[in-house]
Amino acid sequence: MILTASGGPFRGKTKDQLLNVTVKEALNHPNWNMGKKLTIDSATLMNKGLEVIEAHFLFNLPYEKIKVVVHPQSIIHSMVAYRDGSVMAQLATADMRLPIQYALNYPKRKEAVIDKLDFYNIGNLSFEKPDVDTFKSLKLAYEAGKIGGTMPAILNCANEEAVSLFLSNKIKFLDIMSICNSLLDIGNILEECMNKFDSQNKYTLEDLLDIEIKVKKYVKDKFIK
Repeated sequence: MILTASGGPFRGKTKDQLLNVTVKEALNHPNWNMGKKLTIDSATLMNKGLEVIEAHFLFNLPYEKIKVVVHPQSIIHSMVAYRDGSVMAQLATADMRLPIQYALNYPKRKEAVIDKLDFYNIGNLSFEKPDVDTFKSLKLAYEAGKIGGTMPAILNCANEEAVSLFLSNKIKFLDIMSICNSLLDIGNILEECMNKFDSQNKYTLEDLLDIEIKVKKYVKDKFIK
C-alpha cells in the first residue's frame, strides 16, 4: 500500500529554514482546506504517520508493506501495488468533501460534490521520497507502530498537545518533532514522550484515557517554560 503526502507548506525546507516559522505560515497549506490541527500535522508529516498506523490496523498489513510517497500535486491519494507489478491508484481533486461524502454514503457513491478531474489541465504528476530527517514525525510514527501496544496512543497524545501548544504560540514548530536546532534544550516533544512512557501490550479503554491525561500533563509541565 502506498500513501501519498502533499509534503505540506514546508516541503523541501531544511531545519534551519524552519527555525522561526509562524503559525500562519504552517497553516498555509498549498492544496488542502482542512482544520488547524490536521493542517499542522500535514506540515510535520504526522498526518501521514497516523495514516500509516491506521492502514496497518485497517488492512492487517505489516509496516514494511506500507510506504509513503510525497506527491505535491495531491491528485493521487493512495495506491495499491500488486505482486504482478501493476499499481492501482485512486485519483481526485484535492477536496476534503469527497472522503466525507464517501464515508457518509458507503458503500454507494453519490453524485459528485467536488470538481471532477480535467486530465487535459492536470499537467505533470511528480513523486519524491519523504524527508524523514527534517520531518521526523513520520519516522517516529513507524517506530511507534512497530513497538505496538499503547505506544501509538502515547505518540498521538504527545502530538495533540504539542500542536495545541504551537497553535497557542507557546512552542516553536521544530519543538514538535526535530531534535536538531530545536530551541528547547531537551530534545523534541514526540521522541521525549516515547522515551518517557512505557508501552503496555494489554490495556483497556480506561488505560488509554489515563495515558492521554498523563502524557498531555507531562508535555505541559516539561516543555512550557
